[in-house]
Amino acid sequence: MKSNYKYLTNITLLCSLILFIGCNEFLSEIPDNRSQIDSPDKISQLITGAYSTANYQLMASIMSDNSEIKVEGIGDRMQKTLYNWEDATTFETDRDSPTYFWNNTYAAISQANAALEAISKLEGKYDLKSQKGEALIARAYGHFMIANFWCKQYNPKSAKTDLGIPYVLKPEKNLIQNYDRGTLAEVYELIEKDLEEGLAIVGNDYVAPKFHFTELSASAFAARFYLYKGDWDKVIKYSSKAVTNPEKQLRNMVAYKALSYDGNRLLYPSVKEESNLLIASTASLWARRFAGTNFGLSINKANQLFFGSPGNPFKKSWAYTVYGGTDLVYNFPKFREYFKITNQNAGIGSPYTGIVLFDRDETILNRAEAYVMKENYASALKDLNIFLSKKTLSYNATTDILTEDMVVAQYPVVPKEYTPFYTLNDKQTSFVKFIAELKRRESYHQGLRWFDVKRFDLEVSRKLSILGDPNVLVKGDKRRLLKIPKNALNFGIVDNPR
Repeated sequence: MKSNYKYLTNITLLCSLILFIGCNEFLSEIPDNRSQIDSPDKISQLITGAYSTANYQLMASIMSDNSEIKVEGIGDRMQKTLYNWEDATTFETDRDSPTYFWNNTYAAISQANAALEAISKLEGKYDLKSQKGEALIARAYGHFMIANFWCKQYNPKSAKTDLGIPYVLKPEKNLIQNYDRGTLAEVYELIEKDLEEGLAIVGNDYVAPKFHFTELSASAFAARFYLYKGDWDKVIKYSSKAVTNPEKQLRNMVAYKALSYDGNRLLYPSVKEESNLLIASTASLWARRFAGTNFGLSINKANQLFFGSPGNPFKKSWAYTVYGGTDLVYNFPKFREYFKITNQNAGIGSPYTGIVLFDRDETILNRAEAYVMKENYASALKDLNIFLSKKTLSYNATTDILTEDMVVAQYPVVPKEYTPFYTLNDKQTSFVKFIAELKRRESYHQGLRWFDVKRFDLEVSRKLSILGDPNVLVKGDKRRLLKIPKNALNFGIVDNPR
């Protein structure tokens, strides 16, 4: 990629390259002496910073069709801006803003690059395959997530001309660095290269494996990546590595229903939950905001998705429990904030929210969708029946059996509704819509619906007032791409047009 602009992030991000050296000390040293990464343990410490501390779930949830305004004339300004798909780059310091996600994810990528550089110098002395694999996959994931917010949805017909994002392959040692956006095709090629190379060598031997990319979580990432790219065989290949016994590995929402509110929010993002494959700790206020946001689970959305049996093929109630007395606080308890004290005497610290990045429930639905695209409906139905058994109250394995006819009847084709870059026949359309609706419910509050809105080019219509005209995100709408942060624009990077 040729170079167009000079700097992706600011000095504070550069300081985050080395976790165990202070900022002032880091900047006072010449580049070659800033750190001595001379052992496998130090490399492993470095890689812990290769996972972004930013949380994308607020912005993705509010931009998707999972959100609806609850009360007119109130609400957080940034959230209102995101809800209306407007330019949110002015919210530079908000922990859950697009700019915060861009900056912190590129900082994590820089950390991965620093680890990879150190590994290249020590490979002959130590066995560092596992660390190299983790760093490569973390680098691929960071770029993948940035691309999905700031680029168009991948389309092989246009990817060679669609703008990408800077794919950073070396650690930033200078305060001035040149990059350009390249093309989306180049970005996807580099993601795939890092991902496949990492998958071949990544390990599983960690004290806390669910906080690292392992073979299982990396396979779930690969399944999502290839689903968005349209490589169905690889989706099936990698999802089958992550989900080997779905009867025992999927999240049992029927069992969750018996738990208290606190029991739900403790178990959902826990390492004890079998479905969870990768968990991240994020510097985020989402645990405080997700229930009370004015742009979220309204009474209309709750009726459309959860109350009673909407969309359930067996006409039975969903096992998802909506908490809160009114839609002002309707929520699913998936998050728990913990406060990290940085100054005990002053009582100063930062809020953190643990979130699930990959789980087996999303992965098995990705596999079912790939089976549908291969027209292997028997295998898709097998996966979907197991999934539904964990999400339906009073499920009866003898009588509650999903069939092709049930899917087609309940999710009929709506002309020009689902329009991905590939062709769907009528049966595939019904199945894909059904699977997307299952994923929409399962991942509520977690933002994955926004990626389906983009990849299927779904139209979203919403109002900011009861009497006002609807604001419609039409197909191909340029507002589906976030605006480039101002700190990057200041150095010449090309912005996304509106």
